[in-house]
Amino acid sequence: MSWLERLQAVEELDGAPLDAALIADFERAAPRAATRPIRFSTPTFKAYSSCEMQGCGKNSFPAFSVTAGGCALMCDHCQAKILEPMIPATSPEMLERKVRELAATQDLQGFLLSGGSTRANEIRYERYLPVVERLKRELPHLKVAVHSALLDAARARAMAAAGVDTVMMDVIGSQETIRDVYHLGRPVEDFEATLAALCATTMEVVPHIVIGLHYGRILGEAKALEIVSRHRVHSLVLVVIMPFYARPGTFATPDPAEVGRVFLQARETIADREVLLGCARPPGMHKRVTDAYAVMAGLDGIAFPADGTLAVAHAIGRQAEQAHACCSIKTGRTIKLHPAATVGA
Repeated sequence: MSWLERLQAVEELDGAPLDAALIADFERAAPRAATRPIRFSTPTFKAYSSCEMQGCGKNSFPAFSVTAGGCALMCDHCQAKILEPMIPATSPEMLERKVRELAATQDLQGFLLSGGSTRANEIRYERYLPVVERLKRELPHLKVAVHSALLDAARARAMAAAGVDTVMMDVIGSQETIRDVYHLGRPVEDFEATLAALCATTMEVVPHIVIGLHYGRILGEAKALEIVSRHRVHSLVLVVIMPFYARPGTFATPDPAEVGRVFLQARETIADREVLLGCARPPGMHKRVTDAYAVMAGLDGIAFPADGTLAVAHAIGRQAEQAHACCSIKTGRTIKLHPAATVGA
């Protein structure tokens, strides 16, 4: 039975606009990822529910924003809305107090440190690093992830010295996109230089690529994959542009089949490391199809999977597990997901 035929039994994909040729390509490429289990990540950055996933402990892996909801860059695709669900931590004292409160009252496994950018696409974390160092020393089980934005080698080394476990940054492969979408006067080379600086440290480096970042068009993704492939990254996270974050009429929603082909290209280009589908992607049936394509393309993990995604994994014979953490960082808390466990869930 072909994969396309197997998907017809997945109720959540009933009526979905599936691309038969792409699914055939996924099936032909399947041996390359046959032994890879897929990890479904359910951190507590935002509300989430799925009939296929078990509940996540409250605040086990929260996200903090050092700028609250503020961002000077205000890129066209985001408009700072991605910061809204994060917990404000606008001073080092506030961050330390909130982390310690959660560690004392919740099953805190770690946290993500993020924030809005300056107009140079930088986030100044320097004054927070002593807090991170102290928390890591006194609560050594915590895993700390940071969105770095652009930085130099000295700041990368300072993050590593403070004990940051995982660092993330966006890699953009199109100068046109940097100029038009980010309103930023920095070259593609600055993004690669930041990636190189981070990879020169002991931190796990997890670059992100936004598919459809150029107003919904596929432009620069192949170059970004090429950049990532040249460096010692721990894994790669792909996300898909979400037009409802932007001003009405400025972004198109990428075709799920185009997104799926980027998944396949990423799997082939970054064959020896994990490739993950991150939090951001359009909702509804688009998300169900996108997540199904991610499973079939052989990606190693999906954050906040859509209903039906686990059924797709089981349909094509992929093992699955659930982790209550950011998809970019593993805390060691995983739950094996078996077909029988989800019946009637």
